Amino acid sequence: MAGENARGTGALAAYRESYREAIALTGPVLPVVSFLGRLPLAMCQLGTLLLVAETSGSLGTAGLVGGALAAGQTVGGPLLGRAADRRGQRLVVLGATLVNAVAVTALVLAALARVETLPLALVAVVAGASVPQIGPMSRTRTLALARRKGAGERLVGTVLSFEGTLDEVTFVLGPALVGLAVAVAHPAAALLAAAALLAVCGTWFALHPTASLLRPAVRTASAERTRLTGSVYALRVAMALQGAMFGACQAGITALTDDLGRPEQAGLVYAAMGVMSAVAGFAMAAVPARVGLGTRWRLATAALVVLSVPLLFVSQLWALYLVVIVLGVALAPHMITIFGLTERLVPAGRLAESMAFLMSGVVGGQALALALSGRLAESSGPPAAFAVATGAAVLCAALSWAVRPRSSRVRTAQVGAARVTRDAEEPSGSGRSA
Repeated sequence: MAGENARGTGALAAYRESYREAIALTGPVLPVVSFLGRLPLAMCQLGTLLLVAETSGSLGTAGLVGGALAAGQTVGGPLLGRAADRRGQRLVVLGATLVNAVAVTALVLAALARVETLPLALVAVVAGASVPQIGPMSRTRTLALARRKGAGERLVGTVLSFEGTLDEVTFVLGPALVGLAVAVAHPAAALLAAAALLAVCGTWFALHPTASLLRPAVRTASAERTRLTGSVYALRVAMALQGAMFGACQAGITALTDDLGRPEQAGLVYAAMGVMSAVAGFAMAAVPARVGLGTRWRLATAALVVLSVPLLFVSQLWALYLVVIVLGVALAPHMITIFGLTERLVPAGRLAESMAFLMSGVVGGQALALALSGRLAESSGPPAAFAVATGAAVLCAALSWAVRPRSSRVRTAQVGAARVTRDAEEPSGSGRSA
């Protein structure tokens, strides 16, 4: 018994030490700044829908403008990531922050002025495309610093877990802040607060000293634009499918709580799923390094399938809470694993672009699935929307078994004079060129 207690205490100490090392890579200030800088992304989608719905009096117009915002994010994110790979994060994040703050403010003013739908949607596209991608940039920056210091896979995994947890918390807290602003003021207040928060934190993130450390690596690596393996594109599809799960769950939860006469519970149910997902993501750092990323991916997708099936049979509010909380256990681990595999498969000079692709995939998949699932829920009830979520989970699982992520290239990370050479997990697999 004493030996088991000692091992447990040692494992907990190692877990805490991993997080201390991860935070020490950038210092404690940058994670706080990057967390606050991510909140506007989580606030703007819901804030835009509520604002346009109130000012136009049309849910259809609100959906169209919200879709334009999501489309801008989906297309603009990878372009900003590519620019950061080529020119460094400082200039790109500063420019995007300025444009986005102005665009969001313009969107608020245009909505309040009740301009026509088309120009309003065009402003929303600009607002979405100029989101400075602080989450992917932070993940890329911290991973580059970890590799520069010769970090082992455990520390890299901890960085990914920490960043994934920050993403999950922001997507829970962001809509809650919008709801609070709407309750005490107006949807416009939520969007203006998001613009101000981004202007401050985006600028701070761009000017942080760690941004300059990436420039030599980015410029050197971007000189060679190597082709990506088919595995990388499969991972992007998997992330879009997880976004589809989010959108379908949101539609199903909204429809079911409305059918039960408790529409005010929809946000709380969705938040409960996000909180459990964040907890699971934070705990991922404790997974032994011997459990490879390919194995983690297959286990996570299997859990997504098994844990999403009960959604098809839920008919009571308490059961809905229980099912989504349990489902949340698989969400963040799946996302974190995809980020980890991507980090190992892409060359250093395309890392920011690739991380932005993944986040854009979540946004795009969520927007498309929300539109489709919403219509299905209206015509066939909540189970139809939840069936989309389960179907997306099944496709994720199929990808995880069909694809064997492998990189045969030498990965070069030149920050200073460091060179890192490694293969991704499962060297016996076959990579497909794309």
